[in-house]
Amino acid sequence: MQIRAYRPEDRSAKASVFYRAVHEGAAPFYDAAQRAVWAPSPEPDWALPDRQLDQWCWVAEDHSGMTGFMSLDREGYLDMAFVLPEVMGKGVARALYGALLAEARASGLTRLTVRASHLARRFFERQGWQVDSFDPYPVDGQVFDTFLMSLDLGAMPTDAEAGP
Repeated sequence: MQIRAYRPEDRSAKASVFYRAVHEGAAPFYDAAQRAVWAPSPEPDWALPDRQLDQWCWVAEDHSGMTGFMSLDREGYLDMAFVLPEVMGKGVARALYGALLAEARASGLTRLTVRASHLARRFFERQGWQVDSFDPYPVDGQVFDTFLMSLDLGAMPTDAEAGP
């Protein structure tokens, strides 16, 4: 597995990873109507700008191509975090998160936030994030159970401080 910076030519692969993560990976937590609103197509919406180009975004890839991606805006909002269903639990999200956390610290961010799905909530809690509030989120007639979460980077030891 390789972690690298996102590039404009990754947009189609990113859309496919996003679609599969939502429709397959999140299926136990969200019904078909919700998943259809959340990720309507495996193709990018070319009419919209690619917001990951204005964020720090990392891509995980292996011999078969992109297996996941994670992005962080300049204010510390973790915008997107998705991996293919077949690599869930295999360290891909953790590796992407490591790149994101290193960038956040290097950039002087002191607090990160996210609106997490049920599935993402579990991952973020394992990384030390706290749930600040439950936040039902309406989108196109569907209501998604989401969790507003945060991580205080000042309270977290760096890898060097944490020890072996």
